[in-house]
Amino acid sequence: MTVLLQITAAHKRYGEQVLLEDAEATLHEGQKVGFIGRNGAGKSTLLRVLLGEEQLDRGSVQTHPRLRIGYLRQHDPFEPGESGLDFLQRDSGRPEWKCGEVAGRFEIKGERLHGPVSALSGGWQTRLKLAALLLQEPTLLLLDEPTNFLDLRTQMLLEEFLKSCRQSCLIVSHDRTFLQATCSATLELSHGKLNLFPGPVEQYLEHRQQQLEHQERVNAALQVKRRQLETFIAKNRARASTASQARSKSKQLEKLQLTELPQEESTVIIQPPQVTPRQGPAVRCRDLEIGYPEARVAGEIELEIEHGWRVAIVGDNGQGKTTLLRSLVGDLAARAGEVQWGYGTRVGLYAQHVYRSLKE
Repeated sequence: MTVLLQITAAHKRYGEQVLLEDAEATLHEGQKVGFIGRNGAGKSTLLRVLLGEEQLDRGSVQTHPRLRIGYLRQHDPFEPGESGLDFLQRDSGRPEWKCGEVAGRFEIKGERLHGPVSALSGGWQTRLKLAALLLQEPTLLLLDEPTNFLDLRTQMLLEEFLKSCRQSCLIVSHDRTFLQATCSATLELSHGKLNLFPGPVEQYLEHRQQQLEHQERVNAALQVKRRQLETFIAKNRARASTASQARSKSKQLEKLQLTELPQEESTVIIQPPQVTPRQGPAVRCRDLEIGYPEARVAGEIELEIEHGWRVAIVGDNGQGKTTLLRSLVGDLAARAGEVQWGYGTRVGLYAQHVYRSLKE
């Protein structure tokens, strides 16, 4: 099997933070690999190293002469004011007809193709980035959180594309269901080390847990053996008749080395406030019309949600899901109708583009 790239003795750190420490991995042609690890472990940094945008402190990345990488970025690669077609042509260097053809595979047509990218929802922008990725005709796809902002239909389309494509893939994602559906191997970055497992993510996580439990049992048995040897040595080292046995046991004790288990990484603990259970409607909409001064998005909305319900809003990108939520919380004024919140209801909002609103 052809080796596309090989990472050898890789070291990378930022100040006191060690991201890679003697890390090694080999990716072969045709492999579809799910790349997992905690936030901040260094996954995106390693992708930038593979792209040549950053350098290792030590170590090397050797690549096959035919390797051509296509990268799906996690954040926006768009320029102010450009249209979808402008972006595709700029990013790929391909002619207009070819860009339009590939964009059509993701249903990017009309105003979504020729209008400004800034007017598109997050999901449609991700579709544009996927189209740009295909236009590059890569042999290795690097995808960094590709399901962010995708509606269900587009995610299904992406899953089918990845399962059917012949290119190798390295996919960073926290979506285990998506990785399970698209990847046949798993790469984990943890404590600076890379571990490549020849199986999907669920199988890998089960294997990792079994290995950890096995090693814990081995260490426990070794601890018992060590205590037995230490007790024997302490009792017999001073006796002439048993001193030689004690020395032999001491040598055995030196050979009993416990395996160092991975330390628990620091974890953020979020404790939601205690909420007094309530009865009745949490929110009620009557003849609600939502949209913007220049455009109506939806109308005649009749909605009632009871306290304690868990409600999912589904629909294609651009249909108004985010507009509805903004209207419910008062971030966007309703065009008509009313929104009534139940007595004592306290609203918390986690917005789609929350990272853009965070202070640096």
